[in-house]
Amino acid sequence: MKLIKSLTLGLIAVSALTYSCGGGSTSETATTETEVTTPPPAAPVSLEDKYKDNPLFIAGQAKTKEAGCTACHMVERKIVGPSYADVAAKYESTPENIALLTKHVIEGHVGTWGEIMMPSHPQLAPADVEEMVKYVLLLKK
Repeated sequence: MKLIKSLTLGLIAVSALTYSCGGGSTSETATTETEVTTPPPAAPVSLEDKYKDNPLFIAGQAKTKEAGCTACHMVERKIVGPSYADVAAKYESTPENIALLTKHVIEGHVGTWGEIMMPSHPQLAPADVEEMVKYVLLLKK
């Protein structure tokens, strides 16, 4: 009789240990396995990282910094004027839009992005401004 009690207690102890260590199959175990096997979401890539090897990006970024555009504009964040990404989202990269935006940069403009006027930049060469505009329109999210 003592042997049966000992075996029964041993069997219960082994069963409890097996179940607590993951031997029992429940929906929680399945959920945990699903969560573990689900890959984490991809980290968002900044526009600067996305286009860093593009020659248009490299030349345009250099010209905008040289012209002082970065005092009022950033790639993905609004400062005084809209971000380059906001401009790219609003305008398609068409010859008409490139000509329009080149004119806005050289002559100045107000009203499209609010009441703060973009000052004129008559000292900039139209070809350089056109290259800067193409760079800005490249920066679509």
